[in-house]
Amino acid sequence: MTKIVEKSKIWFSISLIVILVGLGFMLTKGLNFGIDFKGGTKLVIELGKEYDKPEVDEIVKAIVPNAVTKTIENTQYEIKDKDLDETKTSEVFEKLKEKYSLEDSALLSQTQVGGSVGKELTRNSIIALFVACIAMLIYIAIRFKMDYGVAAVVALMHDVLITIAVYAIFDIPVNTPFIAAILTVVGYSMNDTIVIFDRIRENAKSMRRSTSTEIADKSISQTLGRSIKTTITTLFAIGAVNVFVPTVREFSFPILIGITAGAYSSIFIASPIWVKLRDGNKNKNKREKVA
Repeated sequence: MTKIVEKSKIWFSISLIVILVGLGFMLTKGLNFGIDFKGGTKLVIELGKEYDKPEVDEIVKAIVPNAVTKTIENTQYEIKDKDLDETKTSEVFEKLKEKYSLEDSALLSQTQVGGSVGKELTRNSIIALFVACIAMLIYIAIRFKMDYGVAAVVALMHDVLITIAVYAIFDIPVNTPFIAAILTVVGYSMNDTIVIFDRIRENAKSMRRSTSTEIADKSISQTLGRSIKTTITTLFAIGAVNVFVPTVREFSFPILIGITAGAYSSIFIASPIWVKLRDGNKNKNKREKVA
């Protein structure tokens, strides 16, 4: 039987270090919000044929170093940047026209995104995440008990914070697909946690004389193989999408991080927290009986 819960201080410390380092980067440099949040310009250019994206990136980023770029439908090239003014837009388009013999009509769209939209988007994203967590807490409290629900929500917040920390540390642009990915990760992580909690609930009925730690460790051992296989299979699929479908990379990359964090938290964070809450409730009940 695996000894996971006994080493909970190690697991908590690893997560805390990553989150604190990410928080440090956020306080000193801030998150790298893209134009979806801060406002800016988005260009879509039709190059007329499949192209070497790194080669085009080199041309564009010589003019707009912080631009976020991606390929659309194999032949279209999208550029996003908050500092992409008319002068830089003209310069970028002229370079690409010269390189790929384009017509003026190759500039398919030039869209301005206002900063006010980003503020509303941020607020709605936070509300969506809050509502999702509350709904899941209520669901688990009804299906299991409140201590299961609290442990699961703490694990969810862990996954969100780890993902945000990675984005802060590596200065990865945050745009709207990131929010969609975070909500996807919340659902996936919760499903993984419920599998372990379901086994914990069953074992708690048949192991009444065992400690909470023994129940959790046995339950983790029984579900560990399934959790690892499911996570690896999912990571392979999302990883392939991330590599071979660049148009959805802003969505798939945070999912890769979140699923990894979710698999970790379901095993090493949620279960130890459940043990601490259950033991704490038992001790509280004993003190109340004595009093």
